[in-house]
Amino acid sequence: MSESAQQYTQRILSNAEGQDPIQVQSTTSKKLTRLVKRVSPAKLRKRPAPGKWSVAEILAHMADVEIVVGWRMRSILGNPGTPIQAFDQDAWVVAGHYEKRNPRESIELHHVLRTANLALLKSLSREQWKQYGEHAERGQETIERIARMLAGHDINHIQQIERILRLKKQAASKKEH
Repeated sequence: MSESAQQYTQRILSNAEGQDPIQVQSTTSKKLTRLVKRVSPAKLRKRPAPGKWSVAEILAHMADVEIVVGWRMRSILGNPGTPIQAFDQDAWVVAGHYEKRNPRESIELHHVLRTANLALLKSLSREQWKQYGEHAERGQETIERIARMLAGHDINHIQQIERILRLKKQAASKKEH
């Protein structure tokens, strides 16, 4: 059963509740690098179950989300109140051939884009943090809310990657015994 836009927003925001979104975002690339350091690209590309994304696909998604968020924030800052287009992440997985992307290159791309987006966020005035756009599915979203959503999104996918890699490790150790 898929969740509504409101349910998704609440779930993602709750992941980073009480945490500084800049701090959370600042540590994500290092966490991703550490998680996949000793894992082969083949294992990173293997889906944990039919219809579920592989670690490589999650990493490609996170890099693309960084492009989207960067564009959204810059659009809002340049034209407060602007419409914010939603996107179908599952369609992007297919159209963007995420299964073929190099997982480590996805992390590098994420890191470069994240560095630029964090520099932008750190440069903003209090008033700019309150500027907003009208998201097609979620309604009014301020720069502040976008930053909080992205921090929660990071935590969501880091936990997802940890679960997938833990399952792979358990499966491998069962084969050894």
